[in-house]
Amino acid sequence: MREPTIHRRRERLNKTTDGLGWADAYGSTIERIKAQDEGKSGLGLAALMWVSHVERQLRADELCHALAVELGSKDFNAGNAPSISILVGYCQGLITVDEETSIVRLVHPTVKEYLSTDIFSKPHSAMAEICLTYLNSEQVKALSAHPSAMIHDKPFLEYCSVYWGIHARQGFSDNARSLALELLREYEGHISRKLLLERVKYLDRGGYGGKIDGDLGSDISFPFNGLDCASFFGIVELVNTFIRMGTQAYSPLKWAARNGHEEVAETLLDWRVGDPNHRDYFEMTPLLYAIWCGHEQVIKTLLRSQVVDPNIQDGCGKNPLSYAAQGGLEEVVKILLQQRGVDPNAHDNSGNTPLSFAARSGHVRVVEILLGQNKVNPDKPNSNGQTPLSYAASGGHGEVVKILLGRKDVNPDGPDNDGRTPLMCATSGGHEGVVKILLGQEKVNPNKPDNDGQTPLMLATRLDFHEVRTLLQSHGAETPAQSGT
Repeated sequence: MREPTIHRRRERLNKTTDGLGWADAYGSTIERIKAQDEGKSGLGLAALMWVSHVERQLRADELCHALAVELGSKDFNAGNAPSISILVGYCQGLITVDEETSIVRLVHPTVKEYLSTDIFSKPHSAMAEICLTYLNSEQVKALSAHPSAMIHDKPFLEYCSVYWGIHARQGFSDNARSLALELLREYEGHISRKLLLERVKYLDRGGYGGKIDGDLGSDISFPFNGLDCASFFGIVELVNTFIRMGTQAYSPLKWAARNGHEEVAETLLDWRVGDPNHRDYFEMTPLLYAIWCGHEQVIKTLLRSQVVDPNIQDGCGKNPLSYAAQGGLEEVVKILLQQRGVDPNAHDNSGNTPLSFAARSGHVRVVEILLGQNKVNPDKPNSNGQTPLSYAASGGHGEVVKILLGRKDVNPDGPDNDGRTPLMCATSGGHEGVVKILLGQEKVNPNKPDNDGQTPLMLATRLDFHEVRTLLQSHGAETPAQSGT
């Protein structure tokens, strides 16, 4: 089935850009690259493999050092790195270098599509082996694992540290396995551990998929060993190896759940590795991470295990159902509501319920699902007196507002602890549509002031929401002079 797919892809390329036949042109260029002497053609093809399959774009110095790695060697010689100008020539014009950023790019997006056909054999496997060889070199192992380590002369180090596992997961060879075990057996003292963790955004919704956005700072003090790292990247073969070796870890299930690695999560649960309800420094558990990041299959795996608490709370008292409601995860909400011990009306330390979170985020279907539960109070205020309706009004979520107003047990004009009504909340955001919906309710008083004596009309005037001001006046809202105050 592979060849027809490649053939169709090439036909599509030939039909792009006004039928210029780019696939044929790229094919001819690749043949010219291969026709060079062995050294030049090898470097040219290796450069194209890297540029077309990297997880993020490489700078020129990173690419040149990548091509200087001798697979399996314990010694890295930066003197073997080719110059970027030579590489550009070897690639016969298929790559270019940005003068300002030094980023190496393919000359056109269609080059990447062409190179993803059958040009390279197992590119991710080869790239993982090169990254791991570099990390296992004596020059890198000699670096201090502390933040003061001088790494400015090792431009390829950051990429290898952060992305080797992503390449390995896409192409895990026997050689990569051996190299990875060598690295991870002494991982807690290796500089690549620090470089990985300080660049990972801890609560990045969606998990770790190549986007680096650090917020952990430079002091990475919590445990994170080889099993944790293998679970982080989702390399189930390594996870099984470490488990058979009897390796203990801080919280590998957390990393698997956070990054959406279902098979690894299932493996860890089957082997009963670690506490499945462990709270980390941020008071987050594997289940909460999986829900926060929206990994539905991992969530189902965790809940099927029957050892994961479906009603466990974080440090703020927020439970899995509230996380799912906030994220709009309809199927997860349904699954959690079927779990034993899950209270659909449970509140966090601030009194916010799952319905509050769903209303605040504007998730119509989740609101409907929660309102279908007998125990749910649709007008339950939090500790500040804010109700699901006031949250929906603040966010301008008109459909949610309509649904809540359709309930007889919801007060459309109920004030919070500051005297702010849903109408005031909608006005403060300039949400004309929601203001109109609320003004259509008989019980809503358009002149009701908050605790500071400010009315919706006064607020709309101060914020210069002309349409909202006009709408309020058309429904009987009065200025202080008109009302005699």
